[in-house]
Amino acid sequence: MAADDDRADVEKVLAGEVAAFESIVRRWQSPLVNLAYRFCRDRGRAEDMAQEAFLRAYRALGIWRRDAAFSTWLFALATNLYRTELRRIPVGAVPLNDINAAVEPREHLEDADRDRFVRRAVLALPAKYREALTLYYFHDMDVQEAARSLDLPEGTLKARLSRGREMLREKLALLKEVL
Repeated sequence: MAADDDRADVEKVLAGEVAAFESIVRRWQSPLVNLAYRFCRDRGRAEDMAQEAFLRAYRALGIWRRDAAFSTWLFALATNLYRTELRRIPVGAVPLNDINAAVEPREHLEDADRDRFVRRAVLALPAKYREALTLYYFHDMDVQEAARSLDLPEGTLKARLSRGREMLREKLALLKEVL
């Protein structure tokens, strides 16, 4: 089980066995890079951001409270780092109105096309809605985990998810029949 492996590896690192951190990196590298990619849509930048998240996690291992899953703590740390990084150097956003203009009204969109349009529409949302939807839907976090990762009350996260879905429905009206 990953949670037990995480706990054991953290204990080893804290006891001085620095090489045990490599197991943590191997286990969580792909999910952290994927999360970063969902924030910035640039694979190279995502890898750099994930590397920075691991560095910060390594330095802060001693403050991880064992009452929460290590993965929740790691994703919260990474999410906060990614949000800060994107405020520092923003991603070129796609205006919401351009999403509808880019969609050709076709009878049958392929699943890949539909997914691409939805993902572009999510990226075009304001950050607070984009982050909530990304963690909840694309990283399969439950409300409690996503709220903890974003350092928000659960009610606030639920409101952002609701408003974000509403904004998507409005902007993807042309895809209504396939969504």
